Amino acid sequence: MADSTAAAAPATSDAKGPALDELMLAMDVVDTLRHQEDVALRELAQDGRDDVLKERLRRLYESQGLAVSDRILDEGIKALKESRFTYEPTPPGFSRTLAGLWVRRGTFGKVLGVLVLLFVAWVGWSVWQQTVAERAAETARIELTETLPRRIAAAGQAASAEARTDDARRRVEQLQTDAASALSRSDAAAARVALGALERLRGDLVQVYELRIVSRPSEQSGIYRIPDVNTGARNYYLIVEAVASDGKLLSFPIRSEENNQTKTVSKWAVRVPQRTYDAVRGDKTDDGILQNDILATKPRGALEPVYSMAVSGGAITEW
Repeated sequence: MADSTAAAAPATSDAKGPALDELMLAMDVVDTLRHQEDVALRELAQDGRDDVLKERLRRLYESQGLAVSDRILDEGIKALKESRFTYEPTPPGFSRTLAGLWVRRGTFGKVLGVLVLLFVAWVGWSVWQQTVAERAAETARIELTETLPRRIAAAGQAASAEARTDDARRRVEQLQTDAASALSRSDAAAARVALGALERLRGDLVQVYELRIVSRPSEQSGIYRIPDVNTGARNYYLIVEAVASDGKLLSFPIRSEENNQTKTVSKWAVRVPQRTYDAVRGDKTDDGILQNDILATKPRGALEPVYSMAVSGGAITEW
């Protein structure tokens, strides 16, 4: 309701409409009527009862020490009837929706910004993934169509040039066939395996060494074993080392016939017939010096050593 200060203000007006004080007072009347809505609506529902309602309002304001003119009371009642000074929400529609979006543009802007960032990040990640996949595919294509064929051809030619025995040539041809087959089915892994085998084969072919029977003082030159399955038999072995032309000891993977385990060693024992074993033992016991200590020679271009003494095949790595 209006206070005494508002009531004491002069109720002036001009040609354009009621003064601000009168307008505020009329709004107060409407507000009072709205707070007593049940009474006001009941009185207004009956024709000719405006005077009763106006009188009630006058007494209400007078009880608060406020003098309100008939014109103000009439304006307030009329405004209530016309729903003036009452907020009527805009009915739902496209315009209202747009207005609501505009009011909440800050929130929507933040959400939209986050969505845009996520979308940009997703697009960037997808493009990066596609680029990586395309580069990997191109690298694989180049390897299969250019790099591996070129390297395999070069390794095959180098190995063929060093092969000087029939078994060495057959081995080179077999590896070249394996490599070509792998390339034809686009199997890069198998092609790389064949390439590595060709390169190792070429290295084996150029290698030259001697299998020398160990004859140093306090070291055994030969041993024999009694097999568990036949205690009446003996297996004879000569202990050897592979010595390169520069005197360097070489190491090789040797599979032991006693336990089927393969070890890379620089010293192992080769099984030989008893007559070979006895000949070496006699050579060494004659004067304490092993005169003929070359068991085999590995020439360039060959896969296996060429033995100068009879051997039985098989070897052991521990004794």
